[in-house]
Amino acid sequence: MSDIEIRRATEADLPAIIAMLADDPLGATRESPDDLAPYRAAFEVLAADPKQHQIVAVREGRTVGTLQLTVIPGLSRRAATRSIIEGVRIHRDERGSGLGTQLIEWAVAESRTLGCQMVQLTSDATRIDAHRFYERLGFEASHLGFKLQL
Repeated sequence: MSDIEIRRATEADLPAIIAMLADDPLGATRESPDDLAPYRAAFEVLAADPKQHQIVAVREGRTVGTLQLTVIPGLSRRAATRSIIEGVRIHRDERGSGLGTQLIEWAVAESRTLGCQMVQLTSDATRIDAHRFYERLGFEASHLGFKLQL
């Protein structure tokens, strides 16, 4: 997979990122790829925050994967810094190619480089295949997550 470039996203990557976020049963109900205005506003905030890393994987000039890596300093666990991996998506044409593994392994290595002692992620309870994927990469289903829509 040496033909993959993993880098920070630019605004030019947004249409491809949003298309990937929308390209599954859950994303199809909550994303709006036809209106990029709210995504552009959010991207400006992300790009200005040094603790936020919107990442893309690019093959032959085409954005084929994405994730957001957030670094959070904390007091718990003896003042451990942790990262959170969020919004992981692989383009439909690239699924099963090993790109997801490469992207997550990159995020874990980058988290170490950024001084993190732990990497966390959440996955929707219905994404059973994703759960097996993360467990295969060494993640443990150690917590029960809760969300409150505002």
